[in-house]
Amino acid sequence: MSHTLGRYTTLQTLKLGDIDETNMFSYLNYEFTFGKFKINPALRLDYFKFSYQDKLSLSFKSQVEDKVKVSPKLNFIYSENTNLQFYLKSGLGFHSNDTRVVVAQTGKEILPTAIGSDFGTIFKPIPRLVVNSAIWYLFLEQEFVYVGDEAVVELSGKSRRMGCDFGLRYQLTDWLFLNTDINYTYARSIDTPKGENYIPLAPDFTSTGGVTVSKWKHFSGGIQYRYLKSRPANEDNSIVARGYMVSDMNINYEMKHFIFGISIENIFNTEWNETQFATESQLKNETQGVEEIHFTPGTPFFLKAKILYTF
Repeated sequence: MSHTLGRYTTLQTLKLGDIDETNMFSYLNYEFTFGKFKINPALRLDYFKFSYQDKLSLSFKSQVEDKVKVSPKLNFIYSENTNLQFYLKSGLGFHSNDTRVVVAQTGKEILPTAIGSDFGTIFKPIPRLVVNSAIWYLFLEQEFVYVGDEAVVELSGKSRRMGCDFGLRYQLTDWLFLNTDINYTYARSIDTPKGENYIPLAPDFTSTGGVTVSKWKHFSGGIQYRYLKSRPANEDNSIVARGYMVSDMNINYEMKHFIFGISIENIFNTEWNETQFATESQLKNETQGVEEIHFTPGTPFFLKAKILYTF
């Protein structure tokens, strides 16, 4: 990470080094079945080794930290029949992070615990329709926020997320399919006052879906959309990351050993921002810095053709 002038001239190097991170894990899982009821306890064991060589140090300096994390899980599943199932899943996990954070923390609070659970159902009311829904909760012992201008990761305290998910899959014919997923999330920091406890860039409403054609008179393809609602870009929601809805499509035609295809990204040429951050900047004609949205423009209308030969 460096401060630059004109994108090419380096004014100051803030971070420079080599990262070597190793993760080894094992997973133990078992199922107890009692008729329509199933209990599924599990245990995951992780070992991490973090190594960072700071190239800005005048002498060779390699910082190494390691950590072991035990994560128990417990799931309950009830299957009334092949068309209706309920489940309750719970467990502990962790939030891994950048090796530079680990060595800066000297190995303390480097894998904060995550506690999660979700209760849901999978329902097939008619032969060609599958509906799934769930409500869920996630507690995180520590949030990490990367501050690019300072090349550091800040600890921002505990957080809580809860939400609901809804999904639908419907087969209209032997070759035509519909699908949609809708997700709502309420995400807030716990250790900060109300109104200043938004989690930057945490989405609160998203959706994906579309129409798919599969092997109809040698044709296949579909149209899919993805939607992301505008969301807070900073802790008090005074700066907003703009949402978007973008649609893509593809068409393929199969003829013996050949497949001819066209794919189009952003078919409506929507103007959208892909990467967005609330960052302070200052132009040469400004007397002080301004915190505002900095973004990477999303892909505009883009068409690509292909020819495949299979053998």
